[in-house]
Amino acid sequence: MFIESADLHNFRNFEELHLDFGHGAHIFYGENAQGKTNLLEALYLASANKSHRSAKDREMIRFGEEEAHIKVMALRNDVRIRIDMHLKKDRNKGIAVNGVPLRRTRDFIGTLNAVIFSPEDLQIVKEGPQERRRFTDTELCQLDPVYTADFISYRKALEERNRLLKDLSFDPSLKDTMDVWDEQLVRYGKEIIAKRRAFIDELREIILPIHENLSGGREKLLLFYEPDVSEDSFYEELRRARDRDIRMKTTSVGPHRDDFSFILNEIDARVYGSQGQQRTSALSLKMAEISIVRKKTGNTPILLLDDVFSELDSSRQTCLLESIQDIQTFITCTGLDDFISRHFHERMVYEVKQGSVTRKE
Repeated sequence: MFIESADLHNFRNFEELHLDFGHGAHIFYGENAQGKTNLLEALYLASANKSHRSAKDREMIRFGEEEAHIKVMALRNDVRIRIDMHLKKDRNKGIAVNGVPLRRTRDFIGTLNAVIFSPEDLQIVKEGPQERRRFTDTELCQLDPVYTADFISYRKALEERNRLLKDLSFDPSLKDTMDVWDEQLVRYGKEIIAKRRAFIDELREIILPIHENLSGGREKLLLFYEPDVSEDSFYEELRRARDRDIRMKTTSVGPHRDDFSFILNEIDARVYGSQGQQRTSALSLKMAEISIVRKKTGNTPILLLDDVFSELDSSRQTCLLESIQDIQTFITCTGLDDFISRHFHERMVYEVKQGSVTRKE
């Protein structure tokens, strides 16, 4: 998989931008708040249909404008692909692939695969379950259109059930309609639980040798899925929690409360791991993400590294760089240090300054 070019119009602080890309590494350097991360955000948006910053569409449109446009030309299995995205302030974004508008998100999934690694990802291990669920769902949604559909349907049913729980205070007779939303939650939730379990099981096998290499053989890292409820017991647990949910006005049972653990040499790295161990575990997870995309799609994903080198020590930097030499990589950094120059022989360098990008020789 390979991105040939990108065009941005009124995206973030870029009024008009066209960039052509080659193989190897593309390094964007400059001071903070100049637009480096915005470039990677646009490329990731063209892959995952969402921002890695959790930004809304209207927040990515240049100030004072009503719309923004992203065009990405890519090569997948020797087939050229054109991706067009129109971001609109007051409407859903429009997406077209090779000039054909897409009506459903699931039809876009897998068009372009990208893995992004940013300083925030180093918090996946130490922060709360929401960060780990977000990682799992983002990856599964890129790899499995059916999961995407089930996930969207589950979220809609959860929103409706929570709205109903709040409305019951004003109209208790609405309680009779709760069965409908319980059935929807269980229908889609059981599929989500099963696929998350299979994903974490597969990821466990991939991450083990990666982490052993990163830690010099000193650490063994295992991942375990921690579902809030099992597929078989979901319906009964939901019914049992109904009175409590009515009192609390929110749904307390379901995969929206799942987690997964990082067991490092038999201790829970989320709680007892040192900062270095937590960072190494997060790095192992992102490297395993690259491997699982390759395995599932048969293609090497695009890699986006957003100012991550400043957060890693030299040994972790070296392990990361040695593992991505065959991947088209987009890197942001504040300065071109000797370390990056030594490891990327095939590279294109750009200076980013106040929404302008200049190619450097």
